[in-house]
Amino acid sequence: MEIQSLSIVVPLNGCVNDCKFCVSRIHENQYENLVEKSPENWKYRANYIRRLQFARDNGCDTIIFTGIGEPLQNRDFITKFMSVINNEVNRPFVWFELQTSGVMLSNKNLTMLSNFGFSTISLSISDIFDSYQNGLINDIPRDLMFDLDDLCKQIKSFGFNLRLSLNMTSVYSDKTPQEIFNRVKDLSADQVTIRELYKSKIQCKQNQWIDENSASVRTIYEIEKYIQLMGVELVLLPFGARKYSINGISAVVDSDCMSKEAKESIRYLILRENCKLYSKWDDPASLIF
Repeated sequence: MEIQSLSIVVPLNGCVNDCKFCVSRIHENQYENLVEKSPENWKYRANYIRRLQFARDNGCDTIIFTGIGEPLQNRDFITKFMSVINNEVNRPFVWFELQTSGVMLSNKNLTMLSNFGFSTISLSISDIFDSYQNGLINDIPRDLMFDLDDLCKQIKSFGFNLRLSLNMTSVYSDKTPQEIFNRVKDLSADQVTIRELYKSKIQCKQNQWIDENSASVRTIYEIEKYIQLMGVELVLLPFGARKYSINGISAVVDSDCMSKEAKESIRYLILRENCKLYSKWDDPASLIF
C-alpha cells in the first residue's frame, strides 16, 4: 500500500474563522480528544506513535497539519509534535506542510515553522483578487484580516513553497482562466490547486451557500481545459488527478477534496484526535486501526 500523505488533525475547540462553505461545521466532531487528556505524560502516546509508524511504513512521506480549525490555534501541539513525537518514529518524517486560511501567520509563527523544517504553506483562498472579499467569505475576524499580496511575499521571504488552494466560489465565474493564472503568477505561487467546493447531503446553511455561490460547472471545466491546453503534464497522482506545469507553476484540479470517490488506492491517511487512523474525513467507518 502506497499512501501519499498523512493528515494530522490538530486538536482544537472550534475555529477562529467561519468559512461560508466550511465542511467541519456541517458535521459535529465525534472524535474524542485523547491527545491532550494527559498533557504531562500523555498515556496515549504509544498508540499515536504506532499509527505514525504504520503510515511511514506504508509510503507516507509528507505530514500535513490541518484540522477542524486553524492549526496555529494550537501552536503548543505543533511544537510538541515536531520536537518530541516525530523523533520517536523510526525514520522520522522530514516533509511537513501547513494548511491554513492565512490567519495567524505572524513572523513569530513563520519563524517557528521554518525552524522546524516545514517546506510548504498551503493557503485556502476564496477570492484571489480581493483580500477583503476573501476575508468576508472566510469570515475572518477583523483583527486577523490580511492583505494577500503582503502575506504571500512574507511566506516566500522565509523560503517556503507556496501553494494556493483556490476554493471555487462564484468569484471565479467572472474571470477567465488566464486572469486567474496571471494572478497566481503575480503572487509568486509555486503550486495551485483548483478545489471544487464539497457539498454534503445534509440540509444546512453551508450547503445552501454553496448552491448559491459556487463556481459554475462550466467555469471549472474551462479552467481544466486551459490547464491541459497551456500546460505540460507532469505526473498522474495516486488519487487520480493529473499534475501539470503551466508557466512554471504546478497545477492540479481537485474535484474530490473529501476523497469520497471509492478507489483502489487510499489518497491519504488521517490521524484524528482520538489517536486512530482513518481514510475518510467524515465517515468513522473508514477506520483503519
